[in-house]
Amino acid sequence: MQQRFYTITQLTQEFAITTRTLRFYEAQGLLSPQRRGRQRLYSPADRTRLKLILRGKRLGFSLAEISEMIGMYGKAPGEAGQLRLLMEKITARRTELLEKYRDIELTLKELDEVEAGARSRMAEIGGVFEDSAAPVLREEEA
Repeated sequence: MQQRFYTITQLTQEFAITTRTLRFYEAQGLLSPQRRGRQRLYSPADRTRLKLILRGKRLGFSLAEISEMIGMYGKAPGEAGQLRLLMEKITARRTELLEKYRDIELTLKELDEVEAGARSRMAEIGGVFEDSAAPVLREEEA
């Protein structure tokens, strides 16, 4: 049975990325395509690594973190160690995002207070405020 290979075009189309992105991951040592002349041929393992890289990026991990997690595959301590590291990274990322979320909530609350004060003062002095921005609904208002 012959192993299937993927061309750069197939992978860029499948994952909706640019050839530049794919070559960047290759330059970073995250992918190792075989060469047939000038053509790059990506193995199923490369395709899986690309899928993991893109998932890691969507989750907000750095390329160094992604490389570390992927690099553990097939090495001691093996899958258990890889999964432990992944769970540690997830916990750290979740903590970071929750802190940002709380900061955003506080900022929105403060903006609401300042805006209410400005609208109140505008009404006191008889000014008219035309809000050209479309209203934004928050979850609790929807």
